[in-house]
Amino acid sequence: MISASFKNKARRWARFLVGGFSNTAFTYLIYLGFSKVIHYQAAYFIAYCSGIIFSYWFNATFVFKVRLSWKGVLSYPLVYVVQYGASALLLGLLVKSIHLSATYAPLLVTACMLPLTYVMSKIVLGTTNRLNKPGQADANAAKKT
Repeated sequence: MISASFKNKARRWARFLVGGFSNTAFTYLIYLGFSKVIHYQAAYFIAYCSGIIFSYWFNATFVFKVRLSWKGVLSYPLVYVVQYGASALLLGLLVKSIHLSATYAPLLVTACMLPLTYVMSKIVLGTTNRLNKPGQADANAAKKT
């Protein structure tokens, strides 16, 4: 028998993956459009920033089910500052060292960053959600004891 907790986690991962696929399609189209007129790294940066906004909204609303807030929207990009550094390095490695096409390399980069993004999103959104609900931190602390 599968526990309710496991089912909830599996559903949350499934929603995260749906959001990730949607975000990937959205940002990849932006990347392709801009990469035709500017350097691929600049195009990647623009697409990446657009994806952060979409990701915050989707993950807060549908995956982790927390309220949208200014604290959340200002904190959430921290996930992507770390991820962007790792992604840009990996993108450069794939394009320059392995000679993977700059058209397809971002798709592989995105797949590689998925676990890191999930864990960091969960931490940041969970923290900002607790900060936004009066008394929630005390309730969570009481549950842990």
